[in-house]
Amino acid sequence: MHVTLADAERAIEAARSAQGAWHRMCIAIVDSGANLKAFHRMDDAGRQHRHSHQESENAVFFGMPTGQIGKLSQPGARCLASNIQTMG
Repeated sequence: MHVTLADAERAIEAARSAQGAWHRMCIAIVDSGANLKAFHRMDDAGRQHRHSHQESENAVFFGMPTGQIGKLSQPGARCLASNIQTMG
């Protein structure tokens, strides 16, 4: 899916409006080539910036939502591939 800057900005604005309702997080938005289009780090989100970008890239590379990749990569689950990027 092609992601325009306007699309990315709308997603960031949605994250800002939900900031009080959700836990603190970093949000990375990438286009169909896994290029970073926008990034937002909520106050007190910690140092998750690299992880959020890698998670978004993996969604593009594997062609599936990040939540589905997360389920496949849990201990005891069948992992999709051994080269899923992790925090490091």
